[in-house]
Amino acid sequence: MKIKEIIVVEGKDDTRAIQRAVEADTIETNGSAVSSETIEKIKLAEKVRGVIIFTDPDFPGEKIRKTIAAQVPGCKHAFIEKRHAISKNGDSLGVEHASPTVIQNALKDAHIMSNSEQEIISQADLMDAGLIGEPQSKARRERLGELLKIGYTNGKQLHKRLVMFRISRDEFIKAVQAVYEKEQQ
Repeated sequence: MKIKEIIVVEGKDDTRAIQRAVEADTIETNGSAVSSETIEKIKLAEKVRGVIIFTDPDFPGEKIRKTIAAQVPGCKHAFIEKRHAISKNGDSLGVEHASPTVIQNALKDAHIMSNSEQEIISQADLMDAGLIGEPQSKARRERLGELLKIGYTNGKQLHKRLVMFRISRDEFIKAVQAVYEKEQQ
């Protein structure tokens, strides 16, 4: 599988994992303090070939993602779930620990995020769906993020992520129904 866009990752181990899974070029941020030089490379990459941001499913990875997205509009975003990013001995988390199949699927499901979309799903909808404020809310959000391919978010960030990924009300309702069906099993 060949990826035309340049994939932004955190480090060399992530690059090796990507290259085991797909044929692609990468730009490494080398940590959460993304340099202005790296931002300029990413801007050029977005202009010439497009960019997919593929960072670890943790706080530093989300910080890198937000930093780049704020300065380089139009990037696609690929996500993996934490459970697929845990090392074999369980002591670290990162893209480098994901299997080639997980990486391939995340790249296939990459989305462009947009902050300008009109709100389709309200905070009240999230509460009504039991995604905020209930004991099972976290597990439901994890499953919802998996089904919609938008990654896990906390309660505060879920609404923003749904809007940014242009998730329609119909998609949201179907995914919530699937979450509840799985919960009933």
